[in-house]
Amino acid sequence: MDRKLAAILAADVVGYSAMMERDEAGTHLELRTCRQELFEPTIARHHGVIFKQMGDGMLAEFSSVVEAVQCAVTLQLALADRYANSPHDRRVEVRIGVNLGEVIVEGDDRFGDGVNIAARLESLAEPGGVSVSASVYEQVRRKLDILFDDLGTRSLKNIGEPLQVYRAVIQRPAGGRAAKAVGNLRLPAKPSIAVLPFTNMGGDAEDMFVDGLSEDIITDLSRNVSLFVIARHSTFAYKGKALDIRHIARDLGVRYVLEGSARRAAGRVRINVQLIDAAGGDHLWADRFDRDLEDVFAVQDEVTARVVQALVGRLE
Repeated sequence: MDRKLAAILAADVVGYSAMMERDEAGTHLELRTCRQELFEPTIARHHGVIFKQMGDGMLAEFSSVVEAVQCAVTLQLALADRYANSPHDRRVEVRIGVNLGEVIVEGDDRFGDGVNIAARLESLAEPGGVSVSASVYEQVRRKLDILFDDLGTRSLKNIGEPLQVYRAVIQRPAGGRAAKAVGNLRLPAKPSIAVLPFTNMGGDAEDMFVDGLSEDIITDLSRNVSLFVIARHSTFAYKGKALDIRHIARDLGVRYVLEGSARRAAGRVRINVQLIDAAGGDHLWADRFDRDLEDVFAVQDEVTARVVQALVGRLE
């Protein structure tokens, strides 16, 4: 037998039998469309592979447990958007369980406790929720901006030992429901932007200056009612993480991302700023500011004003 360590995502439709009883043909068509338009592309974007499909659910394998959990949360948020205006009895709601464990590889299929536990975790999740095992929680708790509730130790059917179970607290990114889509991005109706924490190119003592600059730009952009600006607590979760800009934009639900860096030397500061269109990864605007540091706040105000002026014209 071939064995390997893998993250397994198990998803199951809530109330599937009742939905089929009410409208067999319509339910079958809706679930097939949902699978093709939402589940398959979302799982593929997170580098997962569906290895088993049932009428009311599916099993997928991921080489990265972080990607598996991100995928699970993304799916639940997307489903909530998709059926937000649908009657309750017409909504497709799913439960999702994620487990990290050893699986038996047999062709394109997977077997063993790694798969079985994921399926049992799925049954413990609430409609629209995600349950994970302790092995998953330990791997992702410091790597993802997701909170987890400890559900305690649970005995799972046909699993010998009780397992510690956690529930992902799914929170919608700032800005609420998406209104339109561009490429793989689901976007608000007005121009949307996330200002990432600027990179500190100097010592630890400069963190306050760099973070203050990022916060000032976020604050001034937020004053423009024609723009949708992601809040500081959401963007600062990415501080120090080397992630693809398009990936961050998808997570936050924005079209544009502003990033930059700052470093100081001999009483002067150099600040580089770039505006990126996340839909295609193109740079729309960039500038560099070299200033004396006689007054730190004056430097921040000047740079912020220039950045905001440049951004507002391009985004509108």
